[in-house]
Amino acid sequence: MKALCWQGVNELTVERVPDPRILNAQDAIVKVLLTTTCGSDLHLLGGYIPSMRAGDVIGHEFLGQIVEVGSEVRRHKVDDRVVVCSIIGCGRCWHCEHDMWSLCENSNVKPALTEMMWGSDPAGIFGYSHALGGYRGSHAEYVRVPFVDYGAFSVPDGVDDMNALFASDAAPTGWMGADLGGVRPGDVVAVWGCGGVGQMAARAAILLGADRVIAIDKYPERLAMTERHIGAETIDYTRTDVIAELKERTGGRGPDVCIEAVGLEADATGPQRVYDKAKQRLGLELDRPFAVREAVYACRKGGSVFVLGVFAGLVDKFPLGAIMNKGLTLRGAQQHGQRYIPRLLDLMDKGELRTAHLATHTMTLDEAPRGYDLFKNKKDGCVRAVFRPWA
Repeated sequence: MKALCWQGVNELTVERVPDPRILNAQDAIVKVLLTTTCGSDLHLLGGYIPSMRAGDVIGHEFLGQIVEVGSEVRRHKVDDRVVVCSIIGCGRCWHCEHDMWSLCENSNVKPALTEMMWGSDPAGIFGYSHALGGYRGSHAEYVRVPFVDYGAFSVPDGVDDMNALFASDAAPTGWMGADLGGVRPGDVVAVWGCGGVGQMAARAAILLGADRVIAIDKYPERLAMTERHIGAETIDYTRTDVIAELKERTGGRGPDVCIEAVGLEADATGPQRVYDKAKQRLGLELDRPFAVREAVYACRKGGSVFVLGVFAGLVDKFPLGAIMNKGLTLRGAQQHGQRYIPRLLDLMDKGELRTAHLATHTMTLDEAPRGYDLFKNKKDGCVRAVFRPWA
């Protein structure tokens, strides 16, 4: 089959690789109908995530059709149209049973590196390095889906493919940020980042009853999209002091909930931009925490900060004193998608959640290297590139 393979830093090629096959009785083989880029894939491209190997198939956000099932699969059958969660969960361990799916104890079959780096191993993730299981990704014609009864969700007839696609990762990740960030009716919520996840976090906050949602970015097309399709206010961080602006808009108090949806390649203005980029390139810190720092300083006393962006290791100048002395709650996680995807598909079916606008560029799998160039470098207003492997 054809697949998009990581060959090295900023090098992607479309190759012929062996077709996947059933390895476990709880597996299914899914024919990929749509698969999309994600901001966290750019960390793979940039070489920030360890244990990538030349030839690894990337991609983790996808929708498809089941073409084969293992003998112990009970909830799905051949020909089901499904959206598949990017996080692989066994459904039986303590963490899965407590709806903390990204902490699954059984799906990461290569836990040694993450145990060394983080003290424990999280769940496996499709196409996201050998540190997170070494699973082949979704930028391919077919993909093996382990524990399919827990990770795949049948798409309602009334939901089209392009909207359902983003229920795989962007929508549940964003919803988790708003939910676990503690958004309540009447809150003011600030979201750093107007990519797919940031927009979904903003929309989730609105649907959860926030009184005002303010999203922060620098790209005009993303800011305009967030206003038009999500209904949030926006701030261009290159044109104003974000912390001062947020205090101005909240009567001097600051947002109740701050959601960071940028991750380890965050950008900024001023001296801190030079400082953190230099330290990252020299290996003196692994991640750039511009947006997290700003969220901590901007949040009201007693408020909540949730980190949705992907971070890999250590950061410098982290404002722990501000967190403690302001009485903040700080949380973060990879998405617990299995907790949220059924509800999100229901909202899509009712017309209350729409995501297809994120797909600004649709192309064949053969064009995927160009799609990643558009996505990485924000060319032609690209928010998400979507690939059709069978086009």
